[in-house]
Amino acid sequence: MTLSTLGCVGMWSLVVALPAVQADFNAPRADATLPYTLTTIGFMIGGIIVGRLADRFGILPPLAGGTILMSLGYVLTASAPSLLVFAVVSGVTIGLGGAASFAPLVADASLWFDRHRGLAISLATVGSSLAGVVWPPIIQHFIAAVGWRQTHIGIGLFCLATMLPLSLVLLRRRPVFHKATPEAASTGSTHQAIGLAPSVTQSLLGFAGLCCCVAMSMPQVHLVAYCGDLGYGPARGAEMLAVMLGFGVASRLIFGWVLNFIGGLPTLLVGSAMQAIALALYLPFNGLVSLYVVSAIFGLAQGGIVPSYAVIIRELFPAQEAGLRVSLAISVTLAGMALGGWLAGAIYDWTGSYAAALVNGIAWNIMNMAIAAWLLHRRTLPRRLAASRQQILSA
Repeated sequence: MTLSTLGCVGMWSLVVALPAVQADFNAPRADATLPYTLTTIGFMIGGIIVGRLADRFGILPPLAGGTILMSLGYVLTASAPSLLVFAVVSGVTIGLGGAASFAPLVADASLWFDRHRGLAISLATVGSSLAGVVWPPIIQHFIAAVGWRQTHIGIGLFCLATMLPLSLVLLRRRPVFHKATPEAASTGSTHQAIGLAPSVTQSLLGFAGLCCCVAMSMPQVHLVAYCGDLGYGPARGAEMLAVMLGFGVASRLIFGWVLNFIGGLPTLLVGSAMQAIALALYLPFNGLVSLYVVSAIFGLAQGGIVPSYAVIIRELFPAQEAGLRVSLAISVTLAGMALGGWLAGAIYDWTGSYAAALVNGIAWNIMNMAIAAWLLHRRTLPRRLAASRQQILSA
């Protein structure tokens, strides 16, 4: 959790810095989200690469290398002469380097637990949300005091000095597989459990993750800028973002217990429905107090979604493939964050407000709910058919 909290700074530093970067480079809102978009894509690609490397070599080597790359990236972006250079360097260094701190760490944690795996995975994903609680107020303070460029240098040096020693101490030992997990003794288990080939199941989960995070990204990426537009100032927006992610941490813990009891697909459907409702609340409420409340509700609603994908993968696929498959499923959600962040900015530039962007997010969320409901139907169908046959035989 500590490593993830530190390493996921890249998910939030560019959100908080968005107004300052936009002003520095005199760019439109959609263009100013480009660094966040490319960094998020870097997180996605890097997570898949690191997940595959972790399956072969363990999590420590790629995490240590990623920490060095991310820290170097923060120092380099401080001297970026243009928005395009800033965005590209952010994606290649901060995105790719920080990726090891997110999905691959979650996949590694899932290998150490069986009975309480849902809670363990939720706890492992807490770091990414906790990063959104801890980092935004700190970064906003230093941006106001010394500017975003000096703040970036400070972030890079701090992460290098803390993450590298911590990873060397904690992650030298690798989990040992004594037997295949009962949920997925072979890659064919997805066909037995859900009636679909493994590649089809993985693709559907990936598209579902893309959809839910297009919706999730709208308030997370644009809340600071939205508060600035309403006249409340970016500092209030950073506080609301911290409140949202703080309640997201609590939500991860709550949904961890839910995952243990009802499993991945039902939890995904419940969490997605709650997120759609919370997202809709931003439409009628834009007062200062109400935005704090709605942000807290949104944090409580969305906290169980991302851990659900990791649990679903561990329920349907072998443990030996966890690094790649969990990283792939979770990393694709970052593509949704990148696409959603850019889409919301583009819709804002087109319409002059965030109302249409919120409606767009709700529509993507409904697609996610439809996929989750269909997959859940497919998984429960064999049990229902077996029960029906038993009743017929009994009769």
